[in-house]
Amino acid sequence: MEEQLRRRSVGAPAARSALLTILGEYVAPGHRTVYRETLVRALETLGYKRDAARQAVARSVAAAWLTSSRDGRRSRMALTPATHDMLSAGYRRIYRFGEPWTWNGRWLLVIVRVREDRRQIRDRLRTKLAWAGFGSLGGGLWLSPHADRESEVRAAVDGHRGAGVMAFSAQQLDGIGDSARVVDEAWHLEAVADQYVAFIRDFERVAPESAEQMFAAQTAMVHAWRKFPFLDPDLPDPLLPPRWPREEALALFRDRHERWHEAAETYFRSLTGGADSDDRR
Repeated sequence: MEEQLRRRSVGAPAARSALLTILGEYVAPGHRTVYRETLVRALETLGYKRDAARQAVARSVAAAWLTSSRDGRRSRMALTPATHDMLSAGYRRIYRFGEPWTWNGRWLLVIVRVREDRRQIRDRLRTKLAWAGFGSLGGGLWLSPHADRESEVRAAVDGHRGAGVMAFSAQQLDGIGDSARVVDEAWHLEAVADQYVAFIRDFERVAPESAEQMFAAQTAMVHAWRKFPFLDPDLPDPLLPPRWPREEALALFRDRHERWHEAAETYFRSLTGGADSDDRR
């Protein structure tokens, strides 16, 4: 389930991916149930056609993201416990991401050894470690300045019996090696910076006026922002390149979210009214 959140956070905004953002932003925080037509109309507001919206909801039920029950002539949707836990964790990660933190200079090092005939296992481990913010120095050596992410390493290697994994906590010796070079080799920060610049460009001049427009703008912005906790390794200030754009992007995200949130919530709740046109067909 966690892998679903990660893949759909950085992928193209297909209807089910957008639905996941809607569920995480408007349904999971209050542990709500919601009518099917509310989700369909919300997706239509974002520009998806009715058939695509209905299919996204149906597939989410089939995939056990949602459960469906009858309420008169309507279908009421509820998050499954696993989906609620996943989205709640994602919500916390999104809204806590970007906070400044103090680095003690220690690295978490992970060494991965996988036989050549088990390349699939190696590729899965690489993906999971990259999602957790680890950078690769090659030769199976991964590192992160977040020395407290032992649980994420354990989660990544869990079930991969064909892999040899060792982890260490270490500190770079003064005068030997260059931290900036380590960062350059381990992470592709230019690509991440480009994503932040694009985010700023896309949302700094958006000026919705109606509640419907604010719902669409906020949902699109949250959908765009939620990829950054998976793309950005969240390096401490001493390791960041000059003019790192995350602070500007984060300030924009928080400002616009504060401006639009109440109206967006009001609009989403308004979609509950009326007959369920899907169920009456």
